[in-house]
Amino acid sequence: MTLINKTLESSSKYAYLFPGQGSQAIGMGKELYENSAAAKDLLENIDEALGRNLTEIMFNGPEDELKKTINAQPAIMAISLACIKAMNENIAPSKINSPILLAGHSLGEYTALAVSEVLNIEDTAWLVQKRGELMQKACDQNPGSMAAILGLDEMIVQEIAIETGTYISNINTPDQIVISGDRINLARALDLASLRGARKAVPLNVEGAFHSALMKPAMIGLIDAVNELEFNDPKIPIVANSSAVPLNTGDDIKNELITQICKSVQWNKTISYMMNNGISRFIEIGPGRALSGMMKRIDRKANISNISDMKTIINFSNN
Repeated sequence: MTLINKTLESSSKYAYLFPGQGSQAIGMGKELYENSAAAKDLLENIDEALGRNLTEIMFNGPEDELKKTINAQPAIMAISLACIKAMNENIAPSKINSPILLAGHSLGEYTALAVSEVLNIEDTAWLVQKRGELMQKACDQNPGSMAAILGLDEMIVQEIAIETGTYISNINTPDQIVISGDRINLARALDLASLRGARKAVPLNVEGAFHSALMKPAMIGLIDAVNELEFNDPKIPIVANSSAVPLNTGDDIKNELITQICKSVQWNKTISYMMNNGISRFIEIGPGRALSGMMKRIDRKANISNISDMKTIINFSNN
């Protein structure tokens, strides 16, 4: 199933960005389901591929169920793909260019697999659900959490992480860095960050210490899951979370998916790479506006649009 429609060439170079866990909200996708036949078909296909009614949880909750890693991850991926199907139905090819690069924040990297036809949609959904299961188990095995530090240089945060036995998990913008670790060490790290001048240092409401060594059990399990599937070379290069350089082969992508679960998400470098390589227009596709917010902290002049529902699709089409 092809997700990207071929469009007219122009001087604007587009990149699509896909959000990660934390952007979920009850009711997401319901408007798409009710107003786009293509989005409805896609969401029903994903339900069938997963063997469960994920759309029911997305549309009606409860919130505690939706925020579980095993549900949040495939749900966010599904909504991003449903947005693309609805875009194809409602936006004329002359209004939007095919992307020349893709990137996704953590989980969002998996969404990019389907868009770039590395995997079909059903296999992508299965792999995302498997990743969620493995990460949920790792959270139970190695309890921990995450915290955001704003206003400190990366080198200072790295020193704090070393001193407290925590890990840098996301470098989202020049001054927004997320750390992971067990809760005792995280509390120590937040105290140190405040003492060293952080503008803000706050714990995040997440289930585990994602993108850290505490996820190693999930990484080991993911090796078997990834090797069950055949990966195609991407039709559109995907800029890797862990290295901020494009992945051009199926084997490169396999290695990235296995290792990124324990490595830092280099989002600031990812966006910088895209800008330095001619991207002039970014589109965040999926629930929430987290990546749009980060973009403005990386470059206030960046041209970014958000597509998350029918309203934003129609607005994009009309502009």
